[in-house]
Amino acid sequence: MKAIMGPLMAIVVGMIMVILDSTVMNIALPTLMDDFGSTVNTMQWSITAYTLALSAVIPLAGWLTDRFGAKQIFLITIFLFAAGSLLCSFAATPEQLIIYRIIQGVGGGMVQPIGMAIIFKLAPPNKQGAVMGMLGIPMMLGPALGPVLGGYLLEYATWHWIFLINLPIGIIAILVGLKYLPRVERKTVPALDIWGMLLAPIAFATLSYAVSEGGKDWGSTRTLVSLIVGVVALVLFIIVEFRHKQPLLELRVFKSSDFTIGIVTSWLMFMALFGSFLFVPMYMQQVFHYAPLKTGFMILPQVAMTGLFMPIGGKLFDKFGARAVCVVGIAFVTAGMFYMSQIQADSGASYVIIATMIMGVGMGLSMMPVNTHILKAAPRRLVGRVTPLTSAAQQVVVSFAVAGLASYLSTRIADHMAASKGDQAASLVSSFGDTFFIAGCIGAAGALLALLLRKPKVSEDDAASADQVNAPVMMH
Repeated sequence: MKAIMGPLMAIVVGMIMVILDSTVMNIALPTLMDDFGSTVNTMQWSITAYTLALSAVIPLAGWLTDRFGAKQIFLITIFLFAAGSLLCSFAATPEQLIIYRIIQGVGGGMVQPIGMAIIFKLAPPNKQGAVMGMLGIPMMLGPALGPVLGGYLLEYATWHWIFLINLPIGIIAILVGLKYLPRVERKTVPALDIWGMLLAPIAFATLSYAVSEGGKDWGSTRTLVSLIVGVVALVLFIIVEFRHKQPLLELRVFKSSDFTIGIVTSWLMFMALFGSFLFVPMYMQQVFHYAPLKTGFMILPQVAMTGLFMPIGGKLFDKFGARAVCVVGIAFVTAGMFYMSQIQADSGASYVIIATMIMGVGMGLSMMPVNTHILKAAPRRLVGRVTPLTSAAQQVVVSFAVAGLASYLSTRIADHMAASKGDQAASLVSSFGDTFFIAGCIGAAGALLALLLRKPKVSEDDAASADQVNAPVMMH
């Protein structure tokens, strides 16, 4: 375990940088609009462009790491993200900021899948759950701590610092990575899957754009055209990948029922989880009229519970497997959502804090066990290809869920406003309650599906592959 701490530190620092930046931008949007004298439609592209770049490059992570080495590509992506952050801090127009955010996305998109693949391969087989649980901490702390950090920098400094703060973090990640990340031998890979390389970014980017625009208007021409192009590109991509001997994304892994059940369970869980990340802060600001910084601090109890139960979830996974831990964890998330759905106008902040703490327990217990189960269900030699697949799929699925829930919230607000004859406060409370109920139903479906999880079988080939992969752990 000591040998893995150095690589784990490098990857955790890099992931924290990327995840923090993604959440900080959401809270900075009004300030950026005022500073640039721009509209919300224009400035929204600083987030949308980043997401599209993120979705487009994720599928390339597996081939690039096989071809050039995981350590080299990981360090390059950290450098690209830090360089894009520096450029963003100097942006003088909305257009410049959008372009620089694309550079950030190109780097940031591959950090998580490459980092998860490296650590999973280095972890001792009997400690994979515990190690992946440690890796999951930045994945949960980032979205929760981002509003606190962003609110502080916007209130006591300038918006430039939400980007500049990435530079020292990036430098630390690169220095630690240079020293501790192992030099795993590069693989002999065939020529790049050109059609897969072209179709995957088109499919993921256009689908992400479609669900982003669909949150505003599903009937618009841009949304429908993007959705059609995305679906057609995705179907063609799937056909190409199944026919290719060395595909960009290894879709054949879906032939494993253990993998398929695990990844669909993770999709449902992430839909509910990210619903809480988006709508709980929004509720606090729109109903309680809290400032962004105070809202961020109100979420800290959830962060504490997540951080406390994340290692516990990993250890329980090693002992009992994924099914029991995931069912209990997702049930806690679902219970927190249903609890929030019963909120009243006079419930107060303590009601929200209790609900988020319940969700935090569930997040800590379930997140990494289900991700570790997915990786263990795949042939070990394909782990480098599976992590980009799961990351890309989760990006699209979560985007779709958030856009759909946001659209549902807007519809319910209009309906309740009409029913209450313009009582905005009551309408907001009721509409958020309805939305949390839907998110709870999604979580409940995930908990039920988790009952089908079983311990993946390990083949002799995978066991031999594990010995080969673990051999270079001590090389630096």
